[in-house]
Formats: sequence, structure tokens, C-alpha cells
Amino acid sequence: MLSPSAHIESDPGPTLRPMNALDLEAVLEIEAGFAAPWSRQMFLQELRQDETAAASLVAELGGRVVGYVLWWFVADEVHIVNLAVHAGCRRRGVARLLLDEVFRRAQARGMAIATLEVRYHNVAAIQLYERLGFRQIAIRKSYYADNGEDALVMLKGLRAEATGDSPLQGVRPPSTLGPE
Repeated sequence: MLSPSAHIESDPGPTLRPMNALDLEAVLEIEAGFAAPWSRQMFLQELRQDETAAASLVAELGGRVVGYVLWWFVADEVHIVNLAVHAGCRRRGVARLLLDEVFRRAQARGMAIATLEVRYHNVAAIQLYERLGFRQIAIRKSYYADNGEDALVMLKGLRAEATGDSPLQGVRPPSTLGPE
């Protein structure tokens, strides 16, 4: 178990590699800290997906898994389905590193946009996604089965960074995204 006070400043930084079944104990330990954690079977199902349709990465620091991301490729979209960082390693750039690699891979495949859902009240995650260029485009009412919480749907253009053409031209967030 990685201690929240683990000293990582002397480490050269996280390294990324594809997730595999041997990572699941560490991944499930991180996942257990969330309200509706994925099961071992859910992760195994994702790991069995064809790599042309889905992929995953883990971030390792000091030989330990400290974060992970899973995503799907759908048409010209990369959809982030799960992203998590060990509580003791948050706010240290691990999530940004993972997502930047997803964006790099998606751009290399010609993807135009990245999308994800996030819990409406997960302010820290929403702020991270906004810093990375995501914008709120919709609300999925009662999306989360564990407590009926709404999800924000967020979108980031990927081609604009490389070509100057924005896939977001004309996309406007619905009025339901304003203050409640």
C-alpha cells in the first residue's frame, strides 16, 4: 500500500505503460477509494478489448502503480471511461500525464475530440479537466447509479491543437449548465 506521505519528490517522475492483469490488485486498491468502484471483472473486460477499440495505461512511481486511465476509440472520438490517481499522489501531475498521453495517442489516430463524464460535485476533477481544455457540454441527469448524482459531459477538441481548425466551432453548452 502506498502511504499518503510517501516521498516521491526524489523520484524522477511517473512512468507510463499499458495496464495488464498483474496490475489489478494495485488498481483495485486505488479504485476502492471511490463511491462506486469498478469491479475486477469490469477491469478484466476492458483489458480484453481489442486495442483498436480500447486501451489503458498505468502510471508507476517508485515501482508502484499510482494511477490509471482507460479509454475507448469511437469513430473520431476518444472517450475517457475511467481515470484515477492514488489519494496520496494527487495534485502532483499524474492525471495530467496520463491524459496528455491519451490525447497524444488519440491525435496520432486522427481523433477529433475527447469526451468524458464526471460527477457534478467533483469540483477538483472538473477544474483539472477545464485546465486541460475540456468544456462542459451537457448534463446526464441521475447518471450515477449509486446515488443518482448527475454527470457533466465534457468535451475537448484535439485537432485544433495540431491544425488550428476547431471541431468545437458552433458547439455551445446547454443552458442547464448554469448555476442552480
